Amino acid sequence: MESSRLILASASPRRRELLAQAGFSFEIIPARGKEVIQDEGSPLTPDRIVEQLARHKAQEIYDQEKSEESLTVIGADTIVALDGAILGKPRDREDAKRMIRLLQGRAHEVYTGVCILHKPAGARIEAEQLVFSERTQVHVYPMTEEEIDRYVQSGEADDKAGAYGIQTSFGVYVSGITGDYNNVVGLPIARLYQEMKKMPG
Repeated sequence: MESSRLILASASPRRRELLAQAGFSFEIIPARGKEVIQDEGSPLTPDRIVEQLARHKAQEIYDQEKSEESLTVIGADTIVALDGAILGKPRDREDAKRMIRLLQGRAHEVYTGVCILHKPAGARIEAEQLVFSERTQVHVYPMTEEEIDRYVQSGEADDKAGAYGIQTSFGVYVSGITGDYNNVVGLPIARLYQEMKKMPG
């Protein structure tokens, strides 16, 4: 994999940090396409939704950048689910408060989908594709209205799925997790690393 041009199709600083910590050298070219969920004939469960979104992001950048050289593109997407309902990014801070009220005192799930598209140098075939998702359960302590308001007004809830970032000050309200912590941050880097090792150069 060392000789392949590697692109992360995401502007997320958290994903960038995790990929760098794993020792990868890569470029960042964020996918810009609108996130659209398509009915592919199977139930649109949270894991399938994040896998589809990750695939769309990776494909957008792969189609834009593919050439004769070896190319690997990583797309990823993260969502928060509560009782099967998806909590996306808040529309505004009032919406962020609404989401945190739903999450406080309860357990919920965080899903991150990952798509790896890889084409060896000179290959004329379509890219090899690997798509997977990871699920982590997050337990949140009960929160007062004052704590919810203080967290949201800090700005740390802005533009985050489920209106929180586990790596921010919200961490003081997380009583525990079941699964991969980095998956909640935005990228299951250990699983990604293991999968990347299996791919041809």
